[in-house]
Amino acid sequence: MVTLSRKTGIGAGPPFPGPVLRLRARLQPLRAAAILSAAPPLLEPVAPLALRPKYSIVSLIRNALSYHQDWQAAWRSPDPKPDYDVVIVGGGGHGLATAYYLAKEHGITNVAVIEKGWLGGGNTGRNTTIVRSNYLWDESAHLYEHSLKLWEGLSQDLNFNTMFSQRGLMSLAHNLHDLREINRRVNAIRLNGIDSEFLTVEQCKAYCPILNTDPRSRYPVMGASLQRRGGTARHDAVAWGLARAADARGVDIIQNCEVTGFRIENGRVKGVETTRGYIGAKKVGCVVAGHASVVASMAGFRLPIESHPLQAMVSEPIKPILDTVVMSNAVHVYVSQSDKGELVLGAGIDAFNSYAQRGSPFILEHQLNALCELFPIFSRLKIMRTWGGIVDTCPDASPIISRTPVEGLYFNCGWGTGGFKATPGSGWVFADTVANDRPHKLAEPFALERFTSGYLIDEHGAAGVAH
Repeated sequence: MVTLSRKTGIGAGPPFPGPVLRLRARLQPLRAAAILSAAPPLLEPVAPLALRPKYSIVSLIRNALSYHQDWQAAWRSPDPKPDYDVVIVGGGGHGLATAYYLAKEHGITNVAVIEKGWLGGGNTGRNTTIVRSNYLWDESAHLYEHSLKLWEGLSQDLNFNTMFSQRGLMSLAHNLHDLREINRRVNAIRLNGIDSEFLTVEQCKAYCPILNTDPRSRYPVMGASLQRRGGTARHDAVAWGLARAADARGVDIIQNCEVTGFRIENGRVKGVETTRGYIGAKKVGCVVAGHASVVASMAGFRLPIESHPLQAMVSEPIKPILDTVVMSNAVHVYVSQSDKGELVLGAGIDAFNSYAQRGSPFILEHQLNALCELFPIFSRLKIMRTWGGIVDTCPDASPIISRTPVEGLYFNCGWGTGGFKATPGSGWVFADTVANDRPHKLAEPFALERFTSGYLIDEHGAAGVAH
């Protein structure tokens, strides 16, 4: 194997094969002009917004001429300004999407995204990357379907490959109750104009040949629902793409900047206190997932939120063998295969409340038992790593997208295990809510007022597992 250094590479022989070197020689007279056209000014780490080049095959070839040493920074790392029109607290997918759509859809570009750690280091980088919209209740179905439609054009919109793969998603039935519930859900989902279909055992086997459909197994597969438009996306790429696109529209992304409090006068938010000083803001949107209740307490009110650990794991990489997403409530696991070949596994939350990004070993054991029940072919695989995130759950397992008792302060939280799939849709409706100081039509049912009116949206069965 040949590894490349900055200029000539390390190892025996040239870093590129002969045809590439010949192409390089033919293009050499154009190299200086190409590099100068793409390179930023010496004192400016990122080019002016109007001069920022798009990612394309042309830019890939151009930067190959300089051994890929002249790529511009994807986004700036500015110091905080004294004040902004909007401050978004939380630099995960939802926060970045909110900032991006504020700039793109509403023309609000004097925006800062502040993140206490690194970009996408929370739940955005710790989930199992599943994307779907097959939810039971109308309110949820409309919101998640809007998000799925945004997913389908997100890579083109951001000029960044989010690696969105619509490989289909199966939710298995293992008993008579499961069959009745799945049929109910399929019909309800189709009434909302969303794709969903029922599969017989034979169709399940045809769609996923390695699935164990032996009727003598402990939890025999009796059927499944299928959303063909569901699938997966690359979580890191989503965060990076949104950050790059938001930055290109003038949004400041400020990492390692933890919020320690709010400055509130006469019932209205005036700004945030941070570890990097006070930052004034006309409006503040909080998108901090499992820490939502902690941040809300800084503003003097409580949220109906509980935080739990949620664990996931990946196996050693293997050749492509699972080309869909499989979920099961009865045996309690969901699994897909990443582009690197790893099996990505998830299941239920730990029952105890915690802000720790780790959980109980028996949860992992149950996931592996369930995997081997459904796919005996995987029983000899080794687990490569495990991790955990902090999920924020509401009593009805639906999110909160709402104004708060403090004027100018907004919260987007309570997504539980369904946050990643909602990333673009959540940012879209939250940006509209913040910009116009009233709920977006799709977000109206998810306001805080539902916990006093009693109009809850009970989606406890929506995750495909028992939480």
